[in-house]
Amino acid sequence: MTITCISPIDGSIYATRETLSRSEADAAVARAKVAQVAWAARPLAERIKLVQAGVAAVGAMNDDIVPEIAHQMGRPVRYGGEFGGFNERASYMAEIAQDALADIEIEDSDAFRRVIKRVPHSVVLVVAPWNYPYMTAINTVAPALIAGNAVMLKHASQTPLVGERMAQAFHSVGIPEDAFQNVFLDHASTSALIADRAFGFVNFTGSLGGGKAMEAAAAGTFTGMGLELGGKDPGYVMEDANVDAAVDTLIDGAMFNSGQCCCGIERIYVHESLFDAFVQKAVAIVNGYKLGNPLDPETTLGPMAHVRFANEVRSQITEAVADGATAHIDTFAEDDGGAYLTPQILTNVTHDMRVMREESFGPVVGIMPVKTDAEAIALMNDSDFGLTASLWTEDTARAEAIADQIETGTVFMNRADYLDPGLCWTGCKQTGRGGGLSVIGYHNLTRPKSYHMKKVTK
Repeated sequence: MTITCISPIDGSIYATRETLSRSEADAAVARAKVAQVAWAARPLAERIKLVQAGVAAVGAMNDDIVPEIAHQMGRPVRYGGEFGGFNERASYMAEIAQDALADIEIEDSDAFRRVIKRVPHSVVLVVAPWNYPYMTAINTVAPALIAGNAVMLKHASQTPLVGERMAQAFHSVGIPEDAFQNVFLDHASTSALIADRAFGFVNFTGSLGGGKAMEAAAAGTFTGMGLELGGKDPGYVMEDANVDAAVDTLIDGAMFNSGQCCCGIERIYVHESLFDAFVQKAVAIVNGYKLGNPLDPETTLGPMAHVRFANEVRSQITEAVADGATAHIDTFAEDDGGAYLTPQILTNVTHDMRVMREESFGPVVGIMPVKTDAEAIALMNDSDFGLTASLWTEDTARAEAIADQIETGTVFMNRADYLDPGLCWTGCKQTGRGGGLSVIGYHNLTRPKSYHMKKVTK
C-alpha cells in the first residue's frame, strides 16, 4: 500500500511512502523487542541524556522542518513550528524521570526487603496525529524511551516526514535504530499487530472512530492503551472577567492552526452583560486574519489539512445558519471552496445544532449568552466529549468550584489551548482515557512490579 500526502497548499502530491508488509512489520516488532532489553539495561541517566540529545537534534533541523509542516498540513511558517512545545515537554519529562521512576521502598530491614519497582512495558506503539505532529508524538516518545521501552512510531499519512525526521535525529545521537523505529503501517496491519499482542502499550491520538478501532483490535489482549480522541472544548466568560484578555485568548484558541487543535475552543459561553462586547471584539479579531499560502510569512491562517475537513466545517456552518444561527464573517476573497476556508463566528446558536455538539476541528466557534454559573456548567457538560475547559474570572475560588463540576480532563483559568507538561494530559467521556505527561504519564508507560524478599528463613 502507498501512503500519499496531498499538500493542502495546492492539492499536489508532496510525499509518498510504502507501507510495511505484514512480514516486514512482524520483523520490525521482533527487532524492537530484542533492542528493548539492551536499552532498558542502560542506566536511566544515560537514557535521559540520549533522549535530550535527540530532542536537541530535532531542534537543529527546525529551519527545514517548518516549511515541511506547511507543505504537509498547512500551518503558516510565520509561527515557527513546534520546537518550543516539543522541547518544553521532553525537557520536563527528562527532569522528573529520576523521581517518577524511583523505586517505592516499603521496607528494608534485617528481616525483609519490600519494594515496588516500575518496569517498562517492552514495546510501545505511538500512533500520532497530523495536527501537531511533533508535539503530540513527543508526549509519549520521550517518556516511553526514558522509561526503558522500545518505541515504534506510526505517524499520520498527512505528515509522513515527521517520523522520519524524529528517527533521523534520535539515531544521530546514539539511540539504537531498533529501539526507536519510525514505521509506515496500514490500518489492517496495525490492527493485526495489536490483536497479536505485539505491543505492551499503545498510545493513540486521533479520531473517535480511530480510537474505537484500536480498542476493538486490542479486545481480549489486555494491552494497555492511552486514547486521546475528539473534543468540543468550551470557554466560559464570567461577568468579572477581563473581556479583552478573554476575547484575545479564546478566539486565538478557536482559530489558531485553522482550528485544528486537540484542545481548541469550539464553544464559548459569555455572561449576558459582556456578550455584545465580546462578540464585537471577536469579529474584529477574525476579520483581521490573513488567509493564504502558509509559505507566505504574512499569512496568519493557512488552509485546512484536507479539503474533506474543510467541507465538514462548511456543512456544519451551513446547517446552523439554515436553523437560525447568525454568521458574522463575510466570505474571505481567498476562500476557494476547498481547503482554504473562511473562519467563522456564529451567534444565535443552540445545542440542537451540529456545530455546537459534534467536533468541528476547524476555524469556527459558536458563542452563546448565559445568565448564571449553573446555566454555563450545564451547557459545558452537555457534550459527549471532555478534554479541556477554559474559565475566565478574577475569582480563583469561584473558578475552582465551577471546575469541580465540569466533566473534563483539564480546566484552565484565564488561559486556554495549552498543554502543561507538569499536569496529566487526559480526557473523559468520548475524548478517551489514560493520561500522558506528568508523573502519571510515567506510571502509564511502565507497570508496577513488586518484590517481597524474606531475608531470614530460620
